[in-house]
Amino acid sequence: MKVSVVIPNYNGRELLEKNLPSIISALNNLKNNIFEIVIVDDHSTDESINYLNSKYKNKIRLIKHTKNRGFPASVNIGVRSTIGDLICLLNTDVLPSINFLELVLDSFEDEKVFAVSLHEKDYGPARGYFENGFIQIGSKKESKIVENSFYVSGGSGLFRKSIWQELGGLDEKLLSPFYWEDIDICFRAAKRNYINLWNPFGKVIHNHESTISKLSKKYVDRIRERNQLLMLWKNLHSKAMFNKHLYGLLRRILKNPGYIRIVLMSLAKIGLILRARRKEIRECKVSDEAVFQKYQ
Repeated sequence: MKVSVVIPNYNGRELLEKNLPSIISALNNLKNNIFEIVIVDDHSTDESINYLNSKYKNKIRLIKHTKNRGFPASVNIGVRSTIGDLICLLNTDVLPSINFLELVLDSFEDEKVFAVSLHEKDYGPARGYFENGFIQIGSKKESKIVENSFYVSGGSGLFRKSIWQELGGLDEKLLSPFYWEDIDICFRAAKRNYINLWNPFGKVIHNHESTISKLSKKYVDRIRERNQLLMLWKNLHSKAMFNKHLYGLLRRILKNPGYIRIVLMSLAKIGLILRARRKEIRECKVSDEAVFQKYQ
């Protein structure tokens, strides 16, 4: 199966200089089956474009945004331009090993597999659980076997393009500019009875949030909390679980009155939420309870 690597970039000139040579080395390792590298620049204001054109013009395909559109839109545009059967999403702060895909590709022999998470150093499979009325995420211990994973990171994961297209890609309308978009698409895949995995042999090093760390922490935290709510309101359809969410939401507001701002930010998108929720209810085949039981 052909692999297309898609890398979203925003003011990542230093990270590109540090990590892109390793991605090029992985491209030259034919056992990885990488056929192209697509970099989507989200209207950077640093020297990213000049650096890429001067150093890698013949090795990559560069797509340039004329305005900043956020992570989901950058990824979606990159994916739409690819020729591969599989999409490998890599953030600019990810350093892959030279053979990072060799032993991962076999997982896609099962046509129900949607995505496979690469093995970020010090992180095991993702777990997801429903607690105090909210969807919570965490990480299991690293292991030496392929395991189920609640979600596959949009910064270091491999995705089957045909299912990606069926799901409509990342939800850029609801979840821009970043956070919870990869959890959202993997949850939607699981509720359509597709499979998300973690593979211990696809080794990468991920220096998390090297780009987001440049933004205001208060702003980033608000977007993270808002998108947690948006993802839940869109995808949690179990009446019993949603009632628990409403109770948990009320408790959270009473305990922390400032959280009402997050709720209001989320309610501003209520029209988009309801349309997306109706679509998910129509198309889903697996219950919320079954997904959490499988991936907790």
